[in-house]
Amino acid sequence: MRYKIFWFLIYRLFYCVFFVWNLVHGQVRYSIPEELQLGAFVGNIAEDLGLDIKQLSARSFRIVSGPWKQYVDIGLDTGILFVKEKIDREEICGPVLSCVLSVNGLLQNPLKLYPVEVEVLDLNDNAPSFPKRQFHLEISELSSPGTRFLLESAYDADVGTNSVQSYELLSNQHFVLDVQMRDGVEKLPVLVLHSSLDREMESTHSLTLIAKDGGVPVRSGTVQVIIIVKDANDNVPACSQSVYRVSILEDAPTGTQVIALNATDPDDGHNGEITYSISSHNTIRVRELFSVDSKTGEIRVKGKLDYEENKAFGINVQATDRGPHTMAGHCDVLVNIVDVNDNAPEVTLTSLSGAISEDAPIGTVVALFSAVDKDSGRNGQVQCNISNKLPFRLDSSLKNYYGLLVQHPLDRENNSNYDVTITCTDAGKPPLTSRKTIHVEISDINDNPPRFSQHLYTTNVMENNAIGASIFSLTAFDPDVGLNTQLKYSILETQVLNASVATYISINSETGVIFAQRSFDYEILKNFQIQAQVVDSGTPPLASNVSVNIIILDQNDNVPVIVQPLFEFGSTAVETISRFAEPGYLVAKVSATDADAGQNAQLSYSISQATNHNLFTISADTGEIWTIRPIVNKDVSKQRLVIVVKDNGMPSLSATVTIIFSVIGGDTETSSGVSGSSELPRFNPDLSLSLVIAFGVTSIIFLAILTVLAVKVHKNRNGLGDQHCSLGLCCLQKRHSLNGIQTASRNLQICPNYVEVFGGDPLSQRFRYESCSTLQSTKRDFRTPNTCRSSPDKHFVGNESIRKESTGIINIENYSNPVNYEVREILKQVYDDYHRIDLMCVFIWGKLLTS
Repeated sequence: MRYKIFWFLIYRLFYCVFFVWNLVHGQVRYSIPEELQLGAFVGNIAEDLGLDIKQLSARSFRIVSGPWKQYVDIGLDTGILFVKEKIDREEICGPVLSCVLSVNGLLQNPLKLYPVEVEVLDLNDNAPSFPKRQFHLEISELSSPGTRFLLESAYDADVGTNSVQSYELLSNQHFVLDVQMRDGVEKLPVLVLHSSLDREMESTHSLTLIAKDGGVPVRSGTVQVIIIVKDANDNVPACSQSVYRVSILEDAPTGTQVIALNATDPDDGHNGEITYSISSHNTIRVRELFSVDSKTGEIRVKGKLDYEENKAFGINVQATDRGPHTMAGHCDVLVNIVDVNDNAPEVTLTSLSGAISEDAPIGTVVALFSAVDKDSGRNGQVQCNISNKLPFRLDSSLKNYYGLLVQHPLDRENNSNYDVTITCTDAGKPPLTSRKTIHVEISDINDNPPRFSQHLYTTNVMENNAIGASIFSLTAFDPDVGLNTQLKYSILETQVLNASVATYISINSETGVIFAQRSFDYEILKNFQIQAQVVDSGTPPLASNVSVNIIILDQNDNVPVIVQPLFEFGSTAVETISRFAEPGYLVAKVSATDADAGQNAQLSYSISQATNHNLFTISADTGEIWTIRPIVNKDVSKQRLVIVVKDNGMPSLSATVTIIFSVIGGDTETSSGVSGSSELPRFNPDLSLSLVIAFGVTSIIFLAILTVLAVKVHKNRNGLGDQHCSLGLCCLQKRHSLNGIQTASRNLQICPNYVEVFGGDPLSQRFRYESCSTLQSTKRDFRTPNTCRSSPDKHFVGNESIRKESTGIINIENYSNPVNYEVREILKQVYDDYHRIDLMCVFIWGKLLTS
């Protein structure tokens, strides 16, 4: 404790002297002893620099030390420089006598730099130490008094008077201690033989060597020197020079020769053979970086040299002979390291402002950084720059410090941040470059109004929607950030059907979702338009408007309404039909309407129930009801049809109507077909085989006649197409019953080509007959309705008009490509005969099959 007080008093004395000196030279310099406690006083830098303490905080005064560790700092409220980190002079400066920490005091607004030097004074905190705990010397008994033996010196990490100052050998009768100076600085212990040795009396001597430093208090280290008395070899190898000086580049590769030593020994034989080694009291770093060849004495580079780590090395080499009593000599090699440009500049960010506002004025300081190169000379001269495309520039007015300033106006919406790459290059050959990227954030101001994603929105809403259901979502965006991009949605007041728009829809102010305030009805309101607005939360707030078209979609919510026929009894209509109605007779038409639209209003008609399902058919598109066969005596006089009318919606809605047809007219059946099985001629069931043969022959003859007539008709028609209905027979459908012969036109399908037939029954009803024809044929079946086509059509065939007169004779008028009238009469007669024969044959075949 006392020696710390002593050094503190010395420190105060040095402080006063250096303070006066620094005032004269314009630089602040302090001196402090090493190992001071954290927070220890260094100096009043505010007072020494003439600064007002109140301005230190306002101008952000701080101590910067570049890329090195910061050992001192300043108290802004007192202006006192104090110790921030533990200071160990030996760790910082090593064996260098003068140990100075160079820092800078930095003021901002405006920027100003104050160089400050802090000298670290050495304390005697290290005791001398020897490289070994014991030294072994072999001394020949022939050695004469006065022979000198150089011992390995002690090492003390302290410098100056705190290093090794003296050696002491505890008293003995054979040896005394002498101290030899090397280079006028280092003291080496030399053991001097005082009296002759007698190996027979005493072969080993143990001596205690003490090394002392000059510090207060004095520190010391001891080593045992073991003397082994030997015979003969009494000459110590010696180098040609006691000290060698050599220089080498710091980038010298491993294996580079530094120097070749030359030591000699006057002894002969093994006593004169020398081996070289690096003394053990060299530092560990020296043994890591250098090696010596034990035979040649060549010192070579073993590790990677670094000028910035150590500028020089002292290598102590030991030369030892190979005599039975080895002797060792020492020589020193001082190696100076020559700097090369092997260090790129080091860029250290000293300060960085927070986010820069996009309206920051030109010249605003963004960041402050230092650029230092550890190399020396031109190798340590640094120049920094940034890209010209950035809206920033560098200010290099401060030594080794650069300021990053705003050069052009900023716009956060174009660039919200910048990665500024600083490139620093030294002046070495070749030059080395370092890069450091500074991330600069641009803060937002409210300079952009919110914008909708579309200029006009259109949305569809199904009618009968639930009240409160969401029907659409508006989307707006604001390129700003933070509060400037927090949006509020609203609906501007307007009128819809003389009512406030608020009674129709509402909007969520946070999300922009539009909700229905009522259930819409397509039949009342098909569409309307609203005006929406979005406002941001900036200061001042900015807003935008947009139009939204809301289209109401139809839903299948209306049942078809039957308007024809008129109901007489609830949902029942009564119609009449003549018993003489032939197939294709239009007996009634059902008409319906649907208040919906589109597919929901497309109606189809079908028969759900019928008294006789094979008597009537209905057009699914028009609702027209047709007969599909003649009315026979066994048909009841009251025919009931249930017609279903369905729309095409999902799900489909339907309505029904019941039509009761009253059959009126005579009791006999007027049809182009056979009236009934009772009218067929009766044949003897025991009909002979000859009748069957006659039937076959008749049929063959009839077919031959038909073929001849068909060829003649074809020639007379000037090449009409071959695709015809073979005298109307293609459209004839027949069914044969085993109990009798009936010709029925069941499953009647309305041909796409038909003609309107008006006339002849007592009720003056309109009849519609089919015409079975191909593209170029106009032949007709005069007796039966055509079943070749499946769907009804409302087109006439050519200019033909067929009318049935009250006499039952069919007249053909305006017949295109007319055939000779006689031929047509023959065809008609042949057809009638063939029909009767056909019925007879069918009857006979039926009887034969059942017998």
